[in-house]
This record gives sequence, structure tokens and C-alpha cells, in this order.
Amino acid sequence: MWRWCREGRLPCLKVGKHWRIRQQAFEDFLEQSERSVTLVGQLDSFLRVPDSVLAIAQNVDILHRLDAAFFRVGEARGGLLIKFYAGEEYSEEELLADFEENGLEARRLQRERRLLMRPEREPLGGGRGEQLGRILEEEGGEGRTVWASFNWVRPVELEMALEQQKQLTELVDARQLVVKTAALEETIDQWPVSQLRRVQSSHSAIIVASEEGLSLSRTTPMPPS
Repeated sequence: MWRWCREGRLPCLKVGKHWRIRQQAFEDFLEQSERSVTLVGQLDSFLRVPDSVLAIAQNVDILHRLDAAFFRVGEARGGLLIKFYAGEEYSEEELLADFEENGLEARRLQRERRLLMRPEREPLGGGRGEQLGRILEEEGGEGRTVWASFNWVRPVELEMALEQQKQLTELVDARQLVVKTAALEETIDQWPVSQLRRVQSSHSAIIVASEEGLSLSRTTPMPPS
């Protein structure tokens, strides 16, 4: 509840060190969360700050819908949005148009410098943490939460994926940062199941999205004996 208050999702009043919440406001919040049937609503109830999220999408259309919904949640929470793109068949203009079709006012946000579109340098070369870190130093120093999205749309080797995600996780642990890395099913279908679990366990949250449904789950550290 403290996190919901701090993120502005639950109406409240801070008095000294204490948070005061009206009972009706809390009941309305719970009712709204329970009836969230849109993708944006589901992600809004699921995503935390900070967060490191791995998403596995059945196809490009679903992957782009996840991107737009992720950014719509970040926009609603007043965050700075950063879209890294490379290796896709879509240009920046086509990606912006796709965002607009999926309900994100991408061009307005870009004009306001609340959405940054960044062509990714060597997306399979292991430099994602460095690129994001540089932008955080340049743009993210105003106390805003930063919402960054990366995609794997081409086959990527497991060890490279693990190294990329390790770099991003280190940034998430140190900042008010939400990072989503989405992969097409076909880009990781050669990974052994046991190794895929290694990638999943390096994230705090997992999203699996297909035409059949949406699965949202969280990874918890192994508790002591």
C-alpha cells in the first residue's frame, strides 16, 4: 500500500511519516483493480517501480501491443519513456504510427520529450546497459521514473541474453527504473527449457502473451532454509 501511495495509484494524504487513506478510496481502488480487463489495466496492476520484466510474445503484433501498453502505464505514472529499436523491419515513423494505433499518443509525447526513440547500437552485441546508462545520466536526473523497452526480434544466443539482462538488472537495482525486454517466441525457441529458466529467474516479473491469453507472474528469491 505504501508503494501504491508513493506511485500515486491510491488516493491518500501524507501526515508526517504516516499515510492516511479513506476507506471508500481504498475500496474503489480495489474494485477498479479487480475489474481491469484491458491490457493496460492488467499491466498497471502488475508492474512495480523499480521492475525488471521479461515478456515473451507470440508474434510481432502482440509484441507491439505490449510495448504500447507498457508505455501507457509509464505515461500515466509520469515517467520518462525510452523506446530502443533495432533489427526490426519497422522504421521509427512506422513504430510511432503503431503506438498511436494502440492508444499511445506517441508523437505528442515525443514533442514533449517524454518519449525518446533511440536506434539501438548492435542489439545483439551486449551494450544495452551502457546505452541505457548513458541516457539515464543525460535525461533521467530529474527524479522521474524511467520506463525503458527493449525487444529481441532476431535469434539471440543465451549467454549474450544473460549478459544483457545482468547489465540492465544492475541499473534497475540502483534507480527508479522499469525495464521491459520482450522476445518473440521464435527468437528463443532454440533455448533449452532449463536455460530459459535461468533467463526468467534473472527478472522480477514474467509476461507471456499470445492470442490465447495473457500470463503474469513474479519471481521471488529463494527463501532461507
